[in-house]
Amino acid sequence: MKKYVEWGRETIEAEIKALSACAARLDESFSLAAREIAACKGKVIVSGVGKSGRVGEKMAATFASLGCPSFFMHAGEALHGDSGMMDGRDLLIVVSNSGETVEAMATARKAKELGLKVIAMTGRKGSAIAKIADATIDIGVEREADPLGLAPTSSSTVTMAVGDALAVAVARAKGFSKADFAARHPGGALGKISSRQTGGDRKK
Repeated sequence: MKKYVEWGRETIEAEIKALSACAARLDESFSLAAREIAACKGKVIVSGVGKSGRVGEKMAATFASLGCPSFFMHAGEALHGDSGMMDGRDLLIVVSNSGETVEAMATARKAKELGLKVIAMTGRKGSAIAKIADATIDIGVEREADPLGLAPTSSSTVTMAVGDALAVAVARAKGFSKADFAARHPGGALGKISSRQTGGDRKK
């Protein structure tokens, strides 16, 4: 049993180390990305495949929850008709740890053709996707947390944290309030808490 606890701690500590390294290297590229998102007049579209796509789904949900209209578009499906969801008022965040994912690159190129701003979140700042993007955020990690150093663990955790950081930064820039939060959460425990805090409990 002790080994399981040790392995668990090692994994968490490896991911904490990756998060700390990412936080330390946030730079003007992050600021540029946040400003572009805050200025977006349409919707923020998040795209990726695999684990990057899974994290992207959560990222889009967080943006929407914090007052920034957003949805997830699978990069593979974007090449088979879903790119019709994009228009020039929107902004695309494309997530690819390698920065070379074929579907993600094609989606980013299509977005540029349509006049969208493109933000890349990638572990390789010199990657093909980074060269397409208007702003690139480095989500690279020294090593994944699994024993083989292969499974998306540290990298997916860092990606999710950077997505949260962007959403929170944009919400703060826009002055997003508890009343705004309550308006977007009419159901569930969060909705009840935020409603009470803003004096808008629906039971009254």
